[in-house]
Amino acid sequence: MESTKELRLAVLIDADNIPYSNVKGMMEEIAKYGTPTFKRIYGDWTKPHVTGWKNVLLENAITPIQQYSYTQGKNSTDSAMIIDAMDILYSGKVDGFCIVSSDSDFTRIATRLREAGMKVIGIGEKKTPTPFISACDKFIYLEILKKSPKAVKENGSGSATVKSEKKSAAPQPDEEPVDKIDASLVRLLSHSINDLADEDGWVFLGSLGSLLNKKYPDFDARNYGYSKLVDLIKNVREIEIDRRKSPKSNNSHVYVRVR
Repeated sequence: MESTKELRLAVLIDADNIPYSNVKGMMEEIAKYGTPTFKRIYGDWTKPHVTGWKNVLLENAITPIQQYSYTQGKNSTDSAMIIDAMDILYSGKVDGFCIVSSDSDFTRIATRLREAGMKVIGIGEKKTPTPFISACDKFIYLEILKKSPKAVKENGSGSATVKSEKKSAAPQPDEEPVDKIDASLVRLLSHSINDLADEDGWVFLGSLGSLLNKKYPDFDARNYGYSKLVDLIKNVREIEIDRRKSPKSNNSHVYVRVR
């Protein structure tokens, strides 16, 4: 994950397009990027399909916002979220937004928030359309949050295929791990390393991770069954790893290059 200052985040959740399962895991993931200052969820709470959310709102301190469906077949939740996002933006109380939805209708607001200098993190299911994914600084799939750290570790190199129906998004995980690392992933990693390499071909791993997220906001080592980027790269034969101790501390820095 890219190292940043502690961001104040506004978390806005679309109850109509996100399942309520594993909310705790979702909030823990958001906490890695900053402190949730606003936590709001939008939906028509008179409808039966959002009943499951009611049991998890209190324990996660999420404020429900009632939005009636004025016209049958129309989703008015989106407009309520967008209006609140702009109000919060102009309040100056946050540094970034986390939009939790699988709906492409939030593409424009994500773009607008980034134009205003906000960090925008998206969270949604694998079915999320590419335009919304591309409009975010970082996009995280809910499916990878359902896997426990133990399960990821046990899977080892069990990554998913990088083939996807989407043309512009990063390689997607499948429900079951298929074969590990294919040519498309190796090509993406190799080209990104070469984009940043010094005269000897080495690149700091943190810089590589930042570039991968700029190219593909939904790129995540967990999509391939690994908990961290370094664990993924260890299993790519075409890439070499070098750990260098910092002269000022006992910490080590990881550098990579194409063999």
